[in-house]
Amino acid sequence: MSVQIWTYIIVIITFTLYIGIAIWARAGSTKEFYVAGGGVSPLANGLATAADWMSAASFLGMAGLISFKGYDGSVYLMGWTGGYVLLALLLAPYLRKFGKFTVPDFIGDRYYSNVARTVAVFCALLISFTYVAGQMRGVGLVFSRFLEVDINTGVIIGMIIVLFYAVLGGMKGITYTQVAQYCVLIFAFMVPAIFISIQMTGNPIPQLGMGGSVVGENVYLLDKLDGLSTELGFAEYTNGSKSIIDIFFITAALMVGTAGLPHVIVRFFTVPKVKDARKSAGYALLFIAILYTTAPAISVFARVNLIETVSNKEYSSMPEWFSKWEKTGLIVFDDKNNDGTIQYVADKANNELTVDADIMVLANPEIANLPNWVIALVAAGGLAAALSTAAGLLLVISTSVSHDLIKKQLKPDISDKGELIAARLSAVVAVVIAGYFGINPPDLVAATVALAFGLAAASFFPAIILGVFYKRMNKEGAIAGMVVGILFMLFYMMKFKFDWFGGGTKEDWWFGISPEGFGTVAMLANFAVSLLISQFTPEPPQEVQDIVENIRIPSGVGEAQDH
Repeated sequence: MSVQIWTYIIVIITFTLYIGIAIWARAGSTKEFYVAGGGVSPLANGLATAADWMSAASFLGMAGLISFKGYDGSVYLMGWTGGYVLLALLLAPYLRKFGKFTVPDFIGDRYYSNVARTVAVFCALLISFTYVAGQMRGVGLVFSRFLEVDINTGVIIGMIIVLFYAVLGGMKGITYTQVAQYCVLIFAFMVPAIFISIQMTGNPIPQLGMGGSVVGENVYLLDKLDGLSTELGFAEYTNGSKSIIDIFFITAALMVGTAGLPHVIVRFFTVPKVKDARKSAGYALLFIAILYTTAPAISVFARVNLIETVSNKEYSSMPEWFSKWEKTGLIVFDDKNNDGTIQYVADKANNELTVDADIMVLANPEIANLPNWVIALVAAGGLAAALSTAAGLLLVISTSVSHDLIKKQLKPDISDKGELIAARLSAVVAVVIAGYFGINPPDLVAATVALAFGLAAASFFPAIILGVFYKRMNKEGAIAGMVVGILFMLFYMMKFKFDWFGGGTKEDWWFGISPEGFGTVAMLANFAVSLLISQFTPEPPQEVQDIVENIRIPSGVGEAQDH
């Protein structure tokens, strides 16, 4: 059977599964819609958190970026995994003990202020819409190639699917759908990696295959890739070109951004106990590590296969996958010297091939000539990754509007049923806006998502950390810090990503720090402003200080000390 038929079969089966689960686990109350009733087991929550976390950026974008950037791309691996450790140790248990539905809910109550809550809602919406743009682009990429529709149509199809199970099931439906999606995406990621590892190095474990010798050649795979890269004028794959300061700031922004992402934090409100929040964070890290340790291997395999397949080859002899990706506009061949041969080189003046980094994971099985069912499986995995995260983000958007704006501020007497309707209507509007951003994304999938992490680092992380660990932190400091942090990050992002405020090139970056890494600078500004303002304004009420004291002390400690 053809790739397209296999794709239809696997995508229809998996989508039927997701929708079936959403109908079975549909939310009947706001508690079920917001936090799945608070009764999810640590294992199920760990699987769902891993799926929620491993978005199109992890599945499609990260390996693609590493494939083209080599050593420089490793910042995404370090930042995103390190951030999870930070989240598990510093935030998850304490936020679960506080027992609120959303991050703006925590900030509004901890800082005893509806102004703080409103600022937090604005930040949550901004982060979530930036993040979801990357997911919708990922959905469009998969559909455009494998169902042979244009990217915009692919985004619209994805919008309809995710709207169905996010609006119907809420967090309860999303949680169990994400468990299924994790199983699909990890299977889809690992199967081709194992196939290609055996094919190239004879080793079935991709992580070891990447460091092994090439079958039939007396050379290590990474040495071979370094040689291929330098022959074409590219930098050595295993050497980086980024400055140490930029690598440090991007890694830090991704780490603290992870610990401030509202759609990940809310997952820890769905388990019954504080201990379960710690356990589910541990499970999630384990499940995430399977994909994250495999991504560098896939990057190496894909890069070697791409260079060997296209460089200095006759255009007329290109395999079928090449022409199919050309139709999507994500591979472009411009025969500058009209000799019919593909010149793929680093020199932009002479380079004739442009390859979108986001296609590397999807195209990798085709380039390696794997069976059609494996190629189709990767498409289904990419959709699972994008849709699982998109659903979690849409839930954050809808709950921020229905719970934190309407219920907590505009209409406190709204009924449970009315709040549920408002949440579902908010999700519908959010999907439409998300679709627009998917059709007009600011950058590649992983790069777009990295900006969302910068926004989360700049706004939420200091407010949450100080809210948990510093009793003296008050509403004036938190509000000022969040406003300064988010505006600082927005200014830098708009200036260097969208050419606003006079624009600027790489040479104009402040301190040599890229927009992806500037979230760290904005976060430090947030901390400085928050702490400074809090010193010159009144202390929080005693009851708030008592709550902060309580969430840091394990239950039962007082009784243990009495005996």
